[in-house]
Amino acid sequence: MTDSTPFEIFLAVPPGLEPLLAEEAASLGFPAPAIVPGGVTFQGGWPDVWRANLSLRGATRVLARIGSFRAMHLAQLDKRARRFDWAGVLRPDVPVRVEATCKASKIYHAGAARQRIETALRDTLGVEVLTGPAAEDAPDDMSELRLKARIEDDLCTFSLDTTGMSLHKRGHKQAMAKAPLRETLAALFLRQCGYDGTEPVVDPMCGSGTFVIEAAEMALGLLPGRARHFAFESLASFDPVAWEALRATSANRDTTLHFHGSDRDAGAIRAATANAERAGVDHVTTFKTHAISDLMRPDGPPGLVMVNPPYGARIGDRKLLFALYGALGKTLAERFRGWRVGIVTSDPALAKATALPFLPPAPPVSNGGLKVALYRTAPLP
Repeated sequence: MTDSTPFEIFLAVPPGLEPLLAEEAASLGFPAPAIVPGGVTFQGGWPDVWRANLSLRGATRVLARIGSFRAMHLAQLDKRARRFDWAGVLRPDVPVRVEATCKASKIYHAGAARQRIETALRDTLGVEVLTGPAAEDAPDDMSELRLKARIEDDLCTFSLDTTGMSLHKRGHKQAMAKAPLRETLAALFLRQCGYDGTEPVVDPMCGSGTFVIEAAEMALGLLPGRARHFAFESLASFDPVAWEALRATSANRDTTLHFHGSDRDAGAIRAATANAERAGVDHVTTFKTHAISDLMRPDGPPGLVMVNPPYGARIGDRKLLFALYGALGKTLAERFRGWRVGIVTSDPALAKATALPFLPPAPPVSNGGLKVALYRTAPLP
C-alpha cells in the first residue's frame, strides 16, 4: 500500500443516520460516498482520512481499510500477516492494540486470530502490542492506536481506527449538564431539520449548550476537529506540515446571526457559557437562566428552535414532563411563528403533548442506550 494508492475509508455512524452522513460527506466533496450498514464508505488516500476526521460533524470515527487477504486457517493467517507491509502504515515506536472478529469463516476463534496477528506485528515490526482493557476514555494525548481485523467469509480485512477518541469529543466540552446529547448526533439532527448555518438557532432547554455551539460553529465555518488530537498523527503515513496546513483552513468567517440558549438550571448555563468560550463562539452566543414560560423570540429573522428535553426515562418523573412539554409547545406556538421546531425525545406521547404540527417522525436512533426520535415541524403558522 503506497501513499498514492486509494483505499476504502469507512465513516462510522449510529444505524439509521447513514443517509444524513452520506449527505454531509458529499457536501464536503468526498468522492461518491456509499451508504452501508452502520456507516458510509468512499475511496481516498491519507489526506482524505485527515480531512474526514477534521471536518465531518456527524461521523463517530474514521476507519482506513489498509488491506485484505484470504486466510483459510490459522497457519495461513500467521504467514500472510507476517508478509503484510506493516512498516508502510505503522511506526515501530507507537504501541498498537489489535481487535479481531470472525464471521462465517473457517477461522472461527477470534482470540486465536488476534494472537497470530499480534505475534506477526511483534516479530516483523518490533512494535509493542497493548493488552488489557482499552482506554476509550483516556485523555486526548493518550488515545490508543487500534488495528481491527475482520475475518468474514474467509477474507481477512485490516482496518486502522484513525480517530482515537470518538469524534463527538470536540475538545471544548469540559463542563456537562445532565444527560448530554453527543455533538455528532446533535449535528446530524440539525442537518435533518435542514439547518445549514444560515439562520439563527434557539434552544430553550440547552443544558451544556451542544445544539447552540454546534450551530454557531457551522455558521462561523469552524471545523469540528480543529482543537483535538487524532490517532492518525501516530501513523507512518502522517505528514505534520500538510496536516497543519489543512487544520489552518478552519477559518473564522463573519456572521450576523446570533444563537441563544436558555435553561432553568443556573449550573447548566454556567457550563454552556464556559463551553462556548472554549469553542471560540462566545461572541455569537448568549445563554440565560429562565423557565420555558419566559422564553421570548429573539429579534431578527426566523430560524430553528432545537430542543433535547428530559425524556423521563432516567431524569425526572415522566408524569410531570407532560406539563413541561405542553408549556413548551404553547410558548413556541404563540411566540415563534415562522420558526421551525425540532424536538428530540424517546417518548412519542411527550412529543404529542406539545400539540405542535409535527411532520412524520424520523426513524428512531440509539442515544446512550435509549431509542430517540427527531420530531420536526415546518415553519409554524
